[in-house]
Amino acid sequence: MQEKAADWSSTLNLPRTDFPMKGNLAQREPEIQRFWYDHHIYEKVLAQAQKMGLPSFILHDGPPYANGHIHMGHALNKSLKDIVVRYKALRGYFTPYVHGWDTHGLPIEVQMIKELGLNRKESDPVDFRRHCREYALRYAGVQRQEIQRLGVWGLWDESYYTLKPEYEAAQIGIFGAMAAKGYIYKDLKAVYWCPTCETALAEAEIEYHDHRSPSIWVAFPVDDGKGLLPTDKPVDIVIWTTTPWTLPANLAIAVHPAASYAVVDRGERYAVVAAPLLEQVIADLGWQNATVSKEVPGRQLEGVTYRHPFMGRVSPVILGEHVTMNQGTGCVHTAPGHGLEDFVVGKKYGLPILSPVTEDGHFTAEAGPFAGLSLEEGNKAIQQWLQEHGALLRASHIDHSYPHCWRCKNPVIFRATRQWFASVAGFRQQALEAIDGVQWIPGWGRERIHNMVAERSEWCISRQRLWGLPIPAFYCRDCGEILMNPQTIEAVQRLFAREGSDAWYTHEAEEILPPQTACPKCGSRRFRKETDIMDVWFDSGSSHAAVLRHWPQLSWPADLYLEGSDQHRGWFQSSLLTSVAVYGQAPYRAVLTHGYVVDGEGRAMSKSLGNVIAPDQVIRQVGADVVRLWVTSVDYSDDVRLSDAILKQVAEVYRRLRNTFRFVLGNLYDFDPRTDRVPYEDLEEIDRWALDRLFRLVQQTQEALDRYEFHVFYHAVHNFCAVDLSAFYLDVLKDRLYVTKADGRLRRSAQTALYEIAHTLVRVIEPVLPHTAEEIWQHLPGAKEEAESVQLTFWPRLPVAYKDDDLANRWETYLSVRRAVTKALEQARGAGQIGNSLEARVVLELDEPLIKALAGKEQMLAQIFIVSQVELVQGQGGQSGAETGPQVRVERALGSKCPRCWQYAPEVGQGEGPLAGLCARCRAVVG
Repeated sequence: MQEKAADWSSTLNLPRTDFPMKGNLAQREPEIQRFWYDHHIYEKVLAQAQKMGLPSFILHDGPPYANGHIHMGHALNKSLKDIVVRYKALRGYFTPYVHGWDTHGLPIEVQMIKELGLNRKESDPVDFRRHCREYALRYAGVQRQEIQRLGVWGLWDESYYTLKPEYEAAQIGIFGAMAAKGYIYKDLKAVYWCPTCETALAEAEIEYHDHRSPSIWVAFPVDDGKGLLPTDKPVDIVIWTTTPWTLPANLAIAVHPAASYAVVDRGERYAVVAAPLLEQVIADLGWQNATVSKEVPGRQLEGVTYRHPFMGRVSPVILGEHVTMNQGTGCVHTAPGHGLEDFVVGKKYGLPILSPVTEDGHFTAEAGPFAGLSLEEGNKAIQQWLQEHGALLRASHIDHSYPHCWRCKNPVIFRATRQWFASVAGFRQQALEAIDGVQWIPGWGRERIHNMVAERSEWCISRQRLWGLPIPAFYCRDCGEILMNPQTIEAVQRLFAREGSDAWYTHEAEEILPPQTACPKCGSRRFRKETDIMDVWFDSGSSHAAVLRHWPQLSWPADLYLEGSDQHRGWFQSSLLTSVAVYGQAPYRAVLTHGYVVDGEGRAMSKSLGNVIAPDQVIRQVGADVVRLWVTSVDYSDDVRLSDAILKQVAEVYRRLRNTFRFVLGNLYDFDPRTDRVPYEDLEEIDRWALDRLFRLVQQTQEALDRYEFHVFYHAVHNFCAVDLSAFYLDVLKDRLYVTKADGRLRRSAQTALYEIAHTLVRVIEPVLPHTAEEIWQHLPGAKEEAESVQLTFWPRLPVAYKDDDLANRWETYLSVRRAVTKALEQARGAGQIGNSLEARVVLELDEPLIKALAGKEQMLAQIFIVSQVELVQGQGGQSGAETGPQVRVERALGSKCPRCWQYAPEVGQGEGPLAGLCARCRAVVG
């Protein structure tokens, strides 16, 4: 009967750990978060920093709009912010993080009207605003929970909301300071207007989308050619427009003073068009046998008059530098009430500001036969009238980029109305200088915001809605004079601080104003209140003062603003303008910009395309830490892609990282860092190599995070775990960890290196993978005695001795040889020569330099090749890839297989006794 083989497995030091292989993040992360909240970990982080007197790092949170669930753009933004704040805390900063919400504005109004069927114009203002407030706070609460689920830090009980009385009072203070410097005024101007939302809009609220517009050429008959134009038959000035609805407001035709204009004989009539555009006009209008009768300099046409085709009035030809020769006819239809350039040139010539359009986009009686029609109906009716009366020369359509409202997504118009403005021109140069003093990340952000501010002369800050902060102005009931001075603004500010902005609607003007207030013009004491509210960008743009200057833990200016790329025209700019106007400098030292989240094909996410990925859906599938890891995997300076396939790839990277830690923890089960560490100088050379790689990783990741290059961090950590550790070091280490004496120097050397790697790497990954890092920390030997949470530790500072360039160069030689050996082993395995690599004996034929480098290191080489024997032979070497390297010969290992360590050795099976079947090394350990 055959004797049963001895079972040596019980003599091995096999890994043991409670750290689970599967992350199961969707269930485990909430438990970890409860630990953080129950033990007030973030508060302890701040208290520790204050006790140590650490310098502060303030990231000021741009307030998301409180009108729905968060989307992946929010997840990207909030994760980036949290990574920065956590990293700065590890690096030794006091990092109070206060979240905020933008809670006023049109979308909430619209939602209330839709949900409750309210009529804004007939509702009680206070009741209507109450519904809006409840809606905003409800969704701010929803978003808060969803952001917390991402593992984001925050002083949540100190979050700021733009609807809170203390915030509103601070915002009135900013408005008042700007008014005192003469930057706030009311004027009649052509502004962006949304007929759907019935309000003025600022440039920051405009989006450009493709739009199909009418494209028409219209003949305006000349009334008086001033002796410059022919009189033998009628003369028309030909205009081209994509907005027929603006024709009722036409009050002039502009020509360029330096251009030449052709008088074209069309047979029965003449036509005037710009000479540089004549060929294109003839082609567009299909004129046959048209000849140029004469050419007239544009500046001489000034004062020629024409008769409006359907309004009957006579209007002048004027000069305008804004007229271009790119398209159209070079004769520009001018309606000062419906265009920015038209308004400017109209003011210059003293033209009336005619805007025959109501708030909701219908013609008034001033539009004559088209009164009562919507603008869309008007476009069609006007074209039909022109066609019937022979004034329409051609009609088609054009697809072009056109301004749309950022909220309702409908096309906007230009409409001349009386609005409140902030004069950017009054402090523009100072703002441009402030921009140059800010660090812009990426660098192109500086150019983008610089150009926007350089081209901006004013900011329309009034809105014709209810849900927002009232503009603190009064009007004399007797003479209409505006009343707004430091005393009246201060009275409003005090009122709002006590009662909130609803007080504007519950108190009469005389109750708000200081006693004995009189109209400066007529002396009346009867006033009415302004009905406009402030632009929501003024709300959020005041946060640097309302929050940074009022929250005791925070400081001004902020060290960092971090938002999406659209905020160069939004929050970055409104914050800059209010800050420079009042305090003379930018409210931030650095600004980081990230792109939008798009799908895997680079398309914007939208419900219509069915490609929307919701954060809660992703978290349920893969966990918040995988979402955060994805955030670091992308180059945020451009739009970032997300799809199920991309998430699967990132989840696989996470799995490798987790398995790396599990292996390390599993081999530290009997290691006490207080008593079992091996001094650095006594470590095995390969362990010192691993610590050199660790030192360089800490350097690389620190530099990457200091520069906000998160994708560099991601690849560095991944490569370290996947290549340096899993694919090499940990694989080589298994033999020493499992087989050698449990408390012997060889194993303790390996464990010392593993502990240092785990203790360091867990802190390196904590900003990105806080849940996983916390879980690792709770399983790491001695960690809980060191700190209650990994979050209460600091960024690793490894001994400089760990960085050993000579060692690194030496090991690069070993690893280059290993790559050649690995290739040869694969070929031998494929040929059936060996199975497991331990069945191999490797013979290396080396040239003289390599022989000198490797002589005497055969045993170490066998370990790093994971073979049983290595022999070095002097020779010429051979070709390894494109470089000269060793010539590798793979043979069957000498001796028999040790059943305990699986290595082959000649002494296995020699001698007598129960240990005879083991190799010499295993006999020494077991015996």
